[in-house]
Amino acid sequence: MFRKEFLSLLLLAVTVTVVVVVLKMLNWLPTVVQEGAMKRYVSIEEIRSRLKIEEIYVPSYFPYNFTWPPVEMLAQSKPFHAIIMSFTRKEKGDVGLVITQAASKEFIYDKKIKMAQINEKMTYSIKGRKAHIEVGRCSGNESCSQLMLDEGGYRIRIIMKSRPFDMIKVAESMFSVRNAISPDR
Repeated sequence: MFRKEFLSLLLLAVTVTVVVVVLKMLNWLPTVVQEGAMKRYVSIEEIRSRLKIEEIYVPSYFPYNFTWPPVEMLAQSKPFHAIIMSFTRKEKGDVGLVITQAASKEFIYDKKIKMAQINEKMTYSIKGRKAHIEVGRCSGNESCSQLMLDEGGYRIRIIMKSRPFDMIKVAESMFSVRNAISPDR
């Protein structure tokens, strides 16, 4: 009797394990089959070469209290081009700056930093282009600012856990790596 119950429990455990493995594989399969879906990358060059995204905007000014390179880079080419770069703050170790570049104006990535309260909205000119700035609080009642700017067919969005001054400097320094000289050219 004990042996029969043990075999039944063992069979149940094996069945559950097989079902979990199959479900994990089914979840993983679309990312392998569907080229261009949102996934992690280790460098800007990898994004350019794998997704054939020519223009990738990066800042030349970087606040001293943030780490370079990005702690996370996500990108996709389908259904539209989008790149997400997240940067950590040196003193706290949390994500304090996120720069997104998307070929869709509706694309918003707010998984790392999200504006909880907007206290002020303004328009500011950067390189002769109109930038929309919002200043307020992030979740956790921290100062937070975000800026949206259209550049070269993309919407650049910068959101930062700070007052807007450093964020504006980052936005003013954005340039396309397409126009930059890279070591492999």
